[in-house]
Amino acid sequence: MLKPSLQLKLGQQLTMTPQLQQAIRLLQLPALELQAHIRELLESNVMLEATDDGHEEGLEAGALENAAAPEQPETAEDARASAVEVLDEGWGEHSVGPAEAPWSGDDEDRQQEFADAAGQSLQEYLLWQLELAKLEPRALAIARAIVDAISDDGYVTEPLEEIANTLRPEIHCDAAEVAAALADVQALDPPGIGARSVGECIELQLRQLDPATPGFEAAIEIARHHLERIAGRELAIVKRELRVSDEDLACALALVRSCHPRPGATVSGGSAEYVVPDVFVRRTEHGWAVEINSATLPRVRLNQSYASLIGRNASHATMRAQLQEARWLLKSLEIRHETLIKVARSIVERQTAFLEHGDEHMRPMILKDIAEAIGMHESTISRVTSGKYMHTPRGVFELRYFFSSHVEGADGSGTSSTAIRAKIRKLVKDEEADSPLSDGRIAELLSAEGIPVARRTVAKYREAMGIPPSNERRRAGLGQM
Repeated sequence: MLKPSLQLKLGQQLTMTPQLQQAIRLLQLPALELQAHIRELLESNVMLEATDDGHEEGLEAGALENAAAPEQPETAEDARASAVEVLDEGWGEHSVGPAEAPWSGDDEDRQQEFADAAGQSLQEYLLWQLELAKLEPRALAIARAIVDAISDDGYVTEPLEEIANTLRPEIHCDAAEVAAALADVQALDPPGIGARSVGECIELQLRQLDPATPGFEAAIEIARHHLERIAGRELAIVKRELRVSDEDLACALALVRSCHPRPGATVSGGSAEYVVPDVFVRRTEHGWAVEINSATLPRVRLNQSYASLIGRNASHATMRAQLQEARWLLKSLEIRHETLIKVARSIVERQTAFLEHGDEHMRPMILKDIAEAIGMHESTISRVTSGKYMHTPRGVFELRYFFSSHVEGADGSGTSSTAIRAKIRKLVKDEEADSPLSDGRIAELLSAEGIPVARRTVAKYREAMGIPPSNERRRAGLGQM
């Protein structure tokens, strides 16, 4: 018979304290989300205040003393071992005036004032033109319905009968009347809009040309009846049916190829999305230097006026809790800054060849490499590199861009997948238009350079970059990309 008993056991387990959870969350937040999170804390915690004076420090020494003890600073020996310089590493010493503070009171007003309102959808652009066309009210209503049925590429995707049905019961019309209104829509800008097929789209654009243009009539016939044969490179059959010379056929093909197959794509519907880099990388006289973008640094500190009023009275328990939360926040922000600097510097040290020579010299690198270099866990590196961007002389890249898989070389050295993609892109760019390289041939050329890759690997990388296969490049004449 079982009897109840008491047993004493010793064990260890990892507990996610609120402080650790906050530090992990701040480490993962991108710059814009971090600023929004700080704004919320400034409204809820009276022990925090934004730095509004350009002559005051974003994080005062007194705040650091109240916070938990920071990690050991980098020694002179560590600095000498690193080939990358760190500029303005003390994030708390950055200070800006109210006009630059990311969360100053009139920040939202400034964003609305300078917001890009130039973005206009295709439907809005077409409707604006219809308002100026001086159509009859009935014809204008039908034309509006047609515009609603136009896809983002600029094609009418619904049958005319269905468009007529959508107008009932307000307007009763037939397909012929909708076709008449469609002609008005097809006269709008951009040329080729409102077409129901690729051939009709090309013909509408060709109609904008002078009929005396060499090859005009042959181009119209090609758009109407011979696009599939042109795509199949059946030029001899097209030439025989059109009864034209080689010169006239070449002129007609040039006119057809000059047309845009997706006219709706020429009208931008969205406003530009801007990326704010977290780190700047620049070349100095001493080599490469890494610097945190001061515009993304939080301008927040302890409110010393309130902190000095807190006593040991029980009524101050809420204030003391907020003070402790403020100290945790400042410490977490400091850890975030130091970790980002370490990761960015370690990445630059390993990818110096990429910064100097381009994608073909990208070194293979995984999260474990950076984690071992700075003495942190891989999950921490993953959080730091998520949603963070680095501004380099070669452009703005997400930190994750510098991590790529490893392909073992014939000499024992490794090549990153990013470098292999760049080499494939270069080979395709330099190939002859009439004899594009096959995936197998590209694999042979890479193997000759000491990069043994299989044909299926080349095909996978080529498809990921949006490069068509060799037979399609030969048909479309895309050998020179």
